[in-house]
Amino acid sequence: MPLLLSGKEFRDDLESACCLAIQTPLEGGAETRLLRRLKAAGYRTQITSVRGFGDPEVFLLKLHGIRPPHLGHQNIGRNGALGEVQEVIPQLHELLSEEQPLALWLLEGQVLSRSELLALCDLSEKDPQLKIVVEMGGERKLKWQSMRKFLEQ
Repeated sequence: MPLLLSGKEFRDDLESACCLAIQTPLEGGAETRLLRRLKAAGYRTQITSVRGFGDPEVFLLKLHGIRPPHLGHQNIGRNGALGEVQEVIPQLHELLSEEQPLALWLLEGQVLSRSELLALCDLSEKDPQLKIVVEMGGERKLKWQSMRKFLEQ
């Protein structure tokens, strides 16, 4: 991988595909260079792990409830048999309200199922402002391709 990566080819592929599967060297560094290039091109960037996502569209864009972990003996009358439900704001809703495009970088994408990855593709195609990059594991050199092509393999 070249020391100075312009990021133009990556950005062009991201804009045309909307959702990319990327494989990066395990020693790291390539993803931060690409994120810096996207920021310089006018993108806002958000990096997060996909562990614990659940339904990607609901987690990223809609108000949803979660149940915190059970911490021992608690009063049954307070929360009922199901436990307490806390409302959580969506991660990307406020970031998508502005005019700037948003690049969402998802770590550990190999734990997602095929249907969840397809849901991410559909989500990025529905919203032209949202571009998604999913890390799908390590590789000896940096390579990326459209998520739909990656899933066909």
